[in-house]
Amino acid sequence: MRVTLSYFIEPGPGEIGWQDRYRYASHGLRFDLNSPTESKNQFLRRINAKSRDDDNGHPGTSSASEHWILGQARDKGSVHSDIWQGSAAELAASNLIAIYPTIGWWKERAHLERWNRKTRYSLIVSIYTPEQEVDIYTPVSIQLQVPVSIEINT
Repeated sequence: MRVTLSYFIEPGPGEIGWQDRYRYASHGLRFDLNSPTESKNQFLRRINAKSRDDDNGHPGTSSASEHWILGQARDKGSVHSDIWQGSAAELAASNLIAIYPTIGWWKERAHLERWNRKTRYSLIVSIYTPEQEVDIYTPVSIQLQVPVSIEINT
């Protein structure tokens, strides 16, 4: 499975921004996936801990990190992509994806009132399997409630 997260950052006004990692980007976004053995509550606790302090390190719960190819190296810039490798059973158990914020200059400059802005992002999840005779598209599209376009000949 490949996960790609893309979003727009607003550069820091009037700042060079290269000396301090919180000066150039207005904010950041990250993604994570629950591990096959992690409950929903454990996953939410881990993501909340990461969201509060991205420098705090591992918050003590398991993660799906052993399945990622890049892992923490994917979090540079505003386009993050990584490949998750594992069995279909592990992927089925890793059924939660979280998008969470990291700080930037919006937090440091509260007087500009940018901290309450919404941000748009794109999340693309692609699943690759060796060639199979099993239809995986239909069950996934039903779960996601993908609209089906129907051509009407008039």
